[in-house]
Amino acid sequence: MADTPPCNLSPAAHDADLIIVGGGPAGCAAARMAASVGMRSILIEPDTLCRSLYRIPVLNNVLGGYTSGPELADSITTELKSTELCRIELGRRVTELRADDVTLTVTVDTGARLTAPFAVVATGVGPLQLRDVAWITAPDGPALPPLWQAEADEVRGRTLLVLGGDRPIGTFLRANPATDTRLLVAYPTADEYKIEEIREDPRVTLFPVEHLTLAPAEGTAVSALAVGRDGERRTVAADAAYLSLGNAPTAPSGDLTRGHDGYCPPTDQHPRVIVAGDLRSARYQRIMTALGSGGEAALHAYYAAREVLTTG
Repeated sequence: MADTPPCNLSPAAHDADLIIVGGGPAGCAAARMAASVGMRSILIEPDTLCRSLYRIPVLNNVLGGYTSGPELADSITTELKSTELCRIELGRRVTELRADDVTLTVTVDTGARLTAPFAVVATGVGPLQLRDVAWITAPDGPALPPLWQAEADEVRGRTLLVLGGDRPIGTFLRANPATDTRLLVAYPTADEYKIEEIREDPRVTLFPVEHLTLAPAEGTAVSALAVGRDGERRTVAADAAYLSLGNAPTAPSGDLTRGHDGYCPPTDQHPRVIVAGDLRSARYQRIMTALGSGGEAALHAYYAAREVLTTG
């Protein structure tokens, strides 16, 4: 389906009708929706389009018949690259975002500045590390890998200590339904709502903890002292340890309002800044919600621009 001809919503002095910061599902959906209503957009992404999707081996909650992240990512990327009204800037990072009563300005890592009437910020989240959480004490040493990096053949028949109860655990189990890998999952109270999908899996043993102290590594095995929420102490031993700690927002500096948890609530932002995707909240980090919020964000900018033109 051909894109709608440009509708010239922004003054000629602007570089585009809409600047989109982030090239994940939300940002790509915003670009497609913007093009469908004739808006010229610039999408800025420091890596590759939909890079996080390529790490998801199996999908079970996305419409369209896609069964893996790479399959969906390839489809989105192909579609976006054929979107004539979207200019894609890969390998560029937004270092600052500023909004005033007249315009929205983003500065990229080359020092260049781009302007538009509105911006959709969909930079998403990045993985937490051991140093980012207070409930784990760990000795200095090599960083532990995230669970999504675990190769089924390498961990078959082994027992893994998984630190954190984030959703990649469920993804790993669904991607490897026949694996005999055992997962010992130590997680804090904040992750309680995330572990429902794995609670009944016989390959999983759950350890709700108040604090966990990793012992210095001895060979390839790992051990930890877990303090339960009732104060009970127990030693947990495994063949290897992996992280599933969750994520932290990765918003650029500037005129973005952050909540106490670092996320950027959409209703708290400047009228020219529209937040979409995982950056909105830890509770809605799903591909389907990201896609929907990206499309809605572009429409928000479209109707807001029309209102400006008709009332100004």
